Amino acid sequence: MNKVETSSKIPKKTVAAVDDDDDDDDTDVHLKKELGLLSGIGLIVGTMIGSGIFVSPKGVLERTGSVGGSLVVWAGCGILSMIGALCYCELGTMIPLSGGEYVYLLEAFGKSKSNTKQFFGAMPAFLYSWTSVMILKPSSLAIIALAFGEYAMNPLFGTCGAPGILVKLTTVGAILLLTIVNCYSVKAASGMQNFFMFAKLLALVIIIVGGIVNLAKGETENLAKGFAGTTKSPSSFALAFYSGLWAYDGWNNLNLVTEELKKPNRNLPLSIIIGIPLVTIVYVLTNISYFTVMSKEQLLASDAVAVTWSDAMLGVMKWIIPISVAFSTFGAANGSAFGAGRLCFVASREGHLPEVLSFISTRHLTPSPALIFNVNTY
Repeated sequence: MNKVETSSKIPKKTVAAVDDDDDDDDTDVHLKKELGLLSGIGLIVGTMIGSGIFVSPKGVLERTGSVGGSLVVWAGCGILSMIGALCYCELGTMIPLSGGEYVYLLEAFGKSKSNTKQFFGAMPAFLYSWTSVMILKPSSLAIIALAFGEYAMNPLFGTCGAPGILVKLTTVGAILLLTIVNCYSVKAASGMQNFFMFAKLLALVIIIVGGIVNLAKGETENLAKGFAGTTKSPSSFALAFYSGLWAYDGWNNLNLVTEELKKPNRNLPLSIIIGIPLVTIVYVLTNISYFTVMSKEQLLASDAVAVTWSDAMLGVMKWIIPISVAFSTFGAANGSAFGAGRLCFVASREGHLPEVLSFISTRHLTPSPALIFNVNTY
């Protein structure tokens, strides 16, 4: 292991390494720039598409009260995510450092010639790093990994459902496997992320194509109801957006790894401009497909909307969707673990977490201590 720069000031060499793709000094151990445009899109799309689109439609419909209202909320969530991502895009190109919100808070409030002002100014970034590393990131990954354990094991036990202990063991195994891969190689982790991105997009394309076939057959009864029954409560719509935005969570993940992105001034904006509209379009079309098969009442009665859709549409091939959901959640968990490790690494580099977490593996050039520490917080 080799320790990186721990000064609270931005190291000039780090900034140069971010701005110049050819600056790979073999005598200096640092995280290499191994993420291209495809990996950037994969990190955004692969993290955003988890279990939400397969489960959240029920929550959105329940709170909006109508088919049309739910589709508006799904599109609105995509627009909100895009606006936020464009703001992060500007921040990421102006401050080309890994760490996302943490480094932006540090740059905004923590840089001062006065020691007193610097101490209190760095407090928001310090609190954010500890809250994220100890609570937010671990709990998010645990939820995603538990969803993977359920969808991976339940098909093996049919209607009986998998034993809880088996689901938990599968969840733990998945988190350990992700950590090992991320510690071993950035290329392996990003390659796995890209693979699962294409796998989950393929599953959603199957659902969308099924919806197109139904529309061609004239199955528009549920969609024709439009906004009938739409709630007039602003708080219900707010909760609907809350449910929908869970499925869009992860749009900011690429900003956590900016230093490892090749040509960040080009690839960061492109990844965002391609990735988030793609997810939004896929989500809206997927929901339309759901409504070509299920009525509002049937969708609200379903605990796993995508599985109910596959039971009605795919016949003997209905197992494809549960397995695809497992793939989807595994990929989302990988993206979450990848980004969380970098946040921990950067906060340690700035002196806000134990110093050892800013070490880098000299063999694999990955922030192994930070990744291993993250596993222990799960």
